[in-house]
Amino acid sequence: MRILEKVIPKFLRDDNNELDKDRLNFRRLWRLSVLLTAVVSLVPLVFMTLLHYHLAQQYLESESYNHTYRFVSNTWRYVASFLDERKTVLELFAHQYSFEELNNQGQLEAIFDNVKKRLGGIRDIGVINSSGIQTNYVGPYKLKGINYSNQEWFKKVLKHNSYISDVFLGFRNAPHMVIACKFDQPDNSFFVFRVTLDLEQINRMLNQLEMAGSTCTSLVNHKGMLQTTCRHHPEVLKKMSYPVPKFATESQVIEGKDPKGRPVLIGYRYIPGTPFILMIVEQKGAILSTWHKSQIQLVAFLVGSVTLIVLVILGVATYLVNRIYVADRERVSSLHKVEYSNRLASIGRLAAGVAHEVNNPLAIINEKAGLIKDMFTYKKMYSEDTKLIGLIDSIISSVERCGTITKRLLGFARHMEVSIRSINVREVLEEVLGFLEKEAEYRSIKVSLNVPDDIPEFESDRGKVQQIFLNLVNNAFAAMEDGGSLDITVKRKDEDFISATVTDTGCGIKEADIKRIFEPFFSTKTKKGGTGLGLSITCGLIQEIGGKINVQSEVGKGTTFIITLPLKFDKERK
Repeated sequence: MRILEKVIPKFLRDDNNELDKDRLNFRRLWRLSVLLTAVVSLVPLVFMTLLHYHLAQQYLESESYNHTYRFVSNTWRYVASFLDERKTVLELFAHQYSFEELNNQGQLEAIFDNVKKRLGGIRDIGVINSSGIQTNYVGPYKLKGINYSNQEWFKKVLKHNSYISDVFLGFRNAPHMVIACKFDQPDNSFFVFRVTLDLEQINRMLNQLEMAGSTCTSLVNHKGMLQTTCRHHPEVLKKMSYPVPKFATESQVIEGKDPKGRPVLIGYRYIPGTPFILMIVEQKGAILSTWHKSQIQLVAFLVGSVTLIVLVILGVATYLVNRIYVADRERVSSLHKVEYSNRLASIGRLAAGVAHEVNNPLAIINEKAGLIKDMFTYKKMYSEDTKLIGLIDSIISSVERCGTITKRLLGFARHMEVSIRSINVREVLEEVLGFLEKEAEYRSIKVSLNVPDDIPEFESDRGKVQQIFLNLVNNAFAAMEDGGSLDITVKRKDEDFISATVTDTGCGIKEADIKRIFEPFFSTKTKKGGTGLGLSITCGLIQEIGGKINVQSEVGKGTTFIITLPLKFDKERK
């Protein structure tokens, strides 16, 4: 309520205002001033914004159609050229070499190597006689001697002299497509020269042409069966989720909806001489995302402008009307503010007093508990009772915690200094590895710890040392596949330092990334949820306790982190 009282002017909250007929109606005067000024100021601004919004939407929708149309046409030319090139090369070699030469295994292998080197995109090559028997073959399958006379694609080659098939399983029982040409011989017989296209290369080619994450570029046959994969349809020979578009000799762009009901633009074009239809599906929302961003900026500008204008109008109108009204109320208002301020100050003094009053008995409890602990140490029967001593230590620890809470109540922000104590590095490492023991066992990760007995204890902050090693071990686990190994070795570097190496057999770090791994927000695991803060924080912690960290890594072999820690903590070394 007090916030509203500060925002709403007093003449709008005065219930007696309307009862005094001799006084000016301040409420009505204020409303009329605000309304007239707002209409004159805001109507033109809102009208121009809405007009711009409508025109920009029409332009971008038209441009998105044109953009999709151009993309379909360019991709169609690229795919058609890809198929025509391989068909032309096939015809060229068939005319250049006789049937007998093509049946020479060495000659056919040379042709195959030449085509793969110059063009690529083929998996195998074969020669088939007029009886449908494959008389020569070069490729990864054992297809020499296979009879293709009853195959659908072979019949269509005989009928049309050349044929580009859609994707089928065939004798190899794997999705593939072929380009085959029939060539007549002088003795009135014929042979068929055939190549199998590399579907993986075609898929990569189409995927590289996809414009954004919302675009799906694929080939389908006239029955609507997928011939290639895309990010929205990962399997071939599956029914496409969109209806087969009607035949057209030119590129077409139509509107539709995806299986989730979202609006999409479907661009397509039939590829002549093939059973394929090039289809490009784009999320309409993704296409308009750039426009949406600009419109968000426009709307933000409009909202900001309207807000500013309204605030100015309200401020000016309120100031002018309220100035007259508050003249006779100024003294009361001032007294009210003083009273309110004094009340807040009283609450603050009360809180400070409570904190001081609580601190006094806490100090007495702490003193008496310490005295009891000292008295117990003089008697053997008590000093050897670890449970009793532990209870006293718990009382002292709880008193310290209560003291911290009361200090916070006083509102003082204290800088937490490093808590230095003597640390056994073996105990710290065993404690850290204990956190991850179950994960290592589940993932069959072999963990080895090598800490010689002559490693001395060193002075540092135990919590920070524990966090350093925990971060490094977590990173190593994340970098390794199941069945990897992690080795932690500690040794004495010299009389002032010890060093610890953390070595994993993970994926390693690229040489270009090694210099950046300690930068904040740099991560090579962003897709897996990495934030890029782990190693940056670790490096900062090591520097805080006066240490250093180095890294050695090789992609595919693993990574080694080398941490150097001082035996004596020195603030000047930080």
